[in-house]
Amino acid sequence: MQLVVAAAVLASAAPAYAVTDIMWWHAMSGELRRQLEKLASDFNASQSDYRIVPSYKGNYTETVTAAIFAFRSRSQPAIVQVNEIATATMMAARGAIYPVFELMADQQEAFSPEDYLPAVTGYYADAAGNLLSFPFNASTPILYYNKKMFRAAGLDPDIAPKTWPELGAAAKRLRASGAACGFTTSWPSWINVENFSAYHNLPLATEANGFNGLNAVLTFNNPVVVRHIAQLAEWQATKVFDYSGRATTAEPRFQNGECGIFIGSSGTRADIRKNSLFEIGYGMLPYWPDVAGAPQNTIIGGATLWVLRNRPQAEYKGVARFFAYLSKPEVQAAWHQNTGYLPITRAAFDLTRAQGFYDRNPGTAISIEQMTQKPLTENSRGVRLGSFVLIRDAIDDELEQAFSGKKSAQAALDAAVERGNRLLRQFERANPDR
Repeated sequence: MQLVVAAAVLASAAPAYAVTDIMWWHAMSGELRRQLEKLASDFNASQSDYRIVPSYKGNYTETVTAAIFAFRSRSQPAIVQVNEIATATMMAARGAIYPVFELMADQQEAFSPEDYLPAVTGYYADAAGNLLSFPFNASTPILYYNKKMFRAAGLDPDIAPKTWPELGAAAKRLRASGAACGFTTSWPSWINVENFSAYHNLPLATEANGFNGLNAVLTFNNPVVVRHIAQLAEWQATKVFDYSGRATTAEPRFQNGECGIFIGSSGTRADIRKNSLFEIGYGMLPYWPDVAGAPQNTIIGGATLWVLRNRPQAEYKGVARFFAYLSKPEVQAAWHQNTGYLPITRAAFDLTRAQGFYDRNPGTAISIEQMTQKPLTENSRGVRLGSFVLIRDAIDDELEQAFSGKKSAQAALDAAVERGNRLLRQFERANPDR
């Protein structure tokens, strides 16, 4: 009798079923990591079947590399965050990825690509318009400026420079007033070559920047880009522009008041607001006014969530539920408002506007306006080139040669194109069936 009672007590104390854990490897640190972990915990609290377990794996390259090695040992996560320039590489790994449009259909979760912003989804869709990965943290470069330093330099703190000549003039005023640096940028290639090209409706490469085939050839060593890099190099000599390194190494120089103007990701707004002890102004990416068609639209950066195969089937239902949750207007609106990343759906954008967020926070709609101000062109849809992580490294190498005065802008960009094209041909040879 005692055994029967004990068994009954244990049965009543145990859960009716086990919660399915779903590993999510990501590359977000700082304030963004806290916001990401809140998304996971909120989803976990919204239902009792699945538990999303986020795990920080380092920067984007480190996260993707970790996932690749884990896949080989069958210890891969169900979800991995991959930056936008690795899209072509992920597409080539057909046996490893579970396309999101297939996942949502297989798991019978509502999923309509028409609900998402074309400027975001176009980057991650196949030729038929099917989404291969789930848009998560989409960003675009915008201009930030220090209003306190603008006032000290006699500049209007309510007006951001709109063109590169205006930016140069403002940066010279900042330097004259004692600023250590007029302006700087993060992600040198992403901002000064990739987005610069899109914003001036110039091709980065043939074959619609790689969307139409692996035989694309880089073409960004054109007169407009050469002139732009040459101007940056000239300004570098007097620190009107001051090169601050790759990736996000420039951000602290703006946050600590060293540089009066900073061009960086819209997705860094949360960290900039948290770490800057001054009033911040916002503006669109500058353009050269004598280039026909400029400004066009910028392209996205950031990352998407890729689903990896060979996980237990029970996990995939949870992944689909999680993606459906992330698509909810109220969830997307909060993510957008708290981070500076673009809302991935029209409904989230409309909700944010209806909530008065843009009215209360001037400048926060700039990233969306900049992305959607004109219909996309082949030159401004995005970039889908194999091995682009390595190509971007080559571009950054050569930009550093130009900024340091070791090469002319033309020679540096010619070398970047030559090095990049070699990488493209290697990728093309390695993927003959595509």
